[in-house]
Amino acid sequence: MSKSKREPIPKHFATLEEAGEFWDTHDLGDYWDQTEEVEMSFHLKRKRHLFVIEPGLARALHEAAAARGVSTETIANLWLREQYEARKTMTSYRAQCGNLHRRPISKF
Repeated sequence: MSKSKREPIPKHFATLEEAGEFWDTHDLGDYWDQTEEVEMSFHLKRKRHLFVIEPGLARALHEAAAARGVSTETIANLWLREQYEARKTMTSYRAQCGNLHRRPISKF
């Protein structure tokens, strides 16, 4: 795209979504002459929690992860999140129904 026909890069985007929408529809290569090198630093904080699981379950996690092309951590987190959300939803449903069900669901 010629320099004269391109839309200018906004000085400030109101939101990250606005910036994403702009760059989803514009090619950085067309604006390369307007870029400059900057220095950045940030700290990613990631916590790890270790749990002991049964060998058979570990094998199942490894197999499921490999079949989906993701890490074992990812599939374990996905499955745990699904179970957590399902139990949270069921607990909420039971509370709304006045605890008519006989067995309580354990909470995390």
